[in-house]
Amino acid sequence: MSDGAVDIRGEARARAYAEPLETLNPAQPELFADDELWPYFERLRAEAPVHFTEDSAYGPYWSVTRYNDIMAVDTNHEVFSSADGITLVSLEAKEQNANRPARPSFISMDPPKHDVQRKTVSPAVAPANLHRMEPVIRERAGIILDGLPIDEVFDWVDLVSKELTAMTLATLFDFPFEERRTLTHWSDCMTNAPGHGPVTSWDQKRSEVSACFGRFTEMWNERKDSPPQGDMISMLAHGADTRDMDVHEFHGNVALLIIGGNDTTRNTISGSVYALNHNPGQYAKLKADHSLISSMVSETIRWQTPLAHMARTATQDYELGGKTIRKGDRVAMWYVSGNRDDEVIADPDSYIIDRERPRQHLSFGFGVHRCVGNRLAELQLKIIWEEMLARFPTIEVVAEPTRTHSVFVKGYETLPVIIPTRN
Repeated sequence: MSDGAVDIRGEARARAYAEPLETLNPAQPELFADDELWPYFERLRAEAPVHFTEDSAYGPYWSVTRYNDIMAVDTNHEVFSSADGITLVSLEAKEQNANRPARPSFISMDPPKHDVQRKTVSPAVAPANLHRMEPVIRERAGIILDGLPIDEVFDWVDLVSKELTAMTLATLFDFPFEERRTLTHWSDCMTNAPGHGPVTSWDQKRSEVSACFGRFTEMWNERKDSPPQGDMISMLAHGADTRDMDVHEFHGNVALLIIGGNDTTRNTISGSVYALNHNPGQYAKLKADHSLISSMVSETIRWQTPLAHMARTATQDYELGGKTIRKGDRVAMWYVSGNRDDEVIADPDSYIIDRERPRQHLSFGFGVHRCVGNRLAELQLKIIWEEMLARFPTIEVVAEPTRTHSVFVKGYETLPVIIPTRN
């Protein structure tokens, strides 16, 4: 059973090293779904840390796979722009959406427009508001955990990871609480290709996404005609720099906030249970010393890397790692690879919850686009584990998870577990 670290499957490694270097292509969803990505990035870091793939389902692109090179790209928004989108987009998706309006969000903008839009919603995840949200998140985490079956196999992703993040998202949006799982559904519709997730066709995907944007447009209209409130939609509707934004721009920001608020936390909650089960010594260490929860959370965010990459477009010719990236070229910063770079992180394939510098990772990005909700993600993970350790002697993974079929979201669709008993 692979733990995503040192137990790299022999066949996958043989295939990765048998492929001619010039055609090596890590952007294959199957590699992520089958947990066979690791030898591809291992080879690229060693042999071609700045690597060009000419032919892929996402078109031509550069892979940047070492920690310091990723940092150099991520912190240079003048040369590496987000304006053409922050993910590798498949050629099929481009064709399907060729006649549809662009929906930019502030993460796919460059300063100064990026800065003013980000600033508008950032109070929702600022320390003062997180302090106010903490008891609410804790209460909800307790309700979720107290409702779990004991000595019976269930899906952790469905009953815990999705549920906690949906509750928090509903609060941030002031979305009807009883409909919170609709937010999870819409997030999955946006991030999954047809046939891999809740939709089976492009028409269904478009219909679901349109329903999402229609609902949020109604909320925008309601909030702009009401006194300003503390939810993100009201903040956008009343913000001096956002209240007149184009409707497609608003929809882009809605998509960003739904996906960003869902995937990072949800998949790291699942990843923490999986990682601790596959590293029983670390699990025992955590049970013996609950003060390690915060560092365990950061280590899981590194080890899991819930968003595998971010993409940029070069605005000018630029030399990186001895290679010349041309103006207009697409560049993928593979966070999932940089987080396993042994030139920066000691023993990176190992899961070590008491690392000396546990927050040294790339998972939240750097520079102007560093994840705006990173502290909220960490808070939710810290709370859920405090409440889990207070209730359960152990949580046992009973089968391999079903992993997400995506080169962007690195996560879990299912994770079968059993809780033998309560404390």
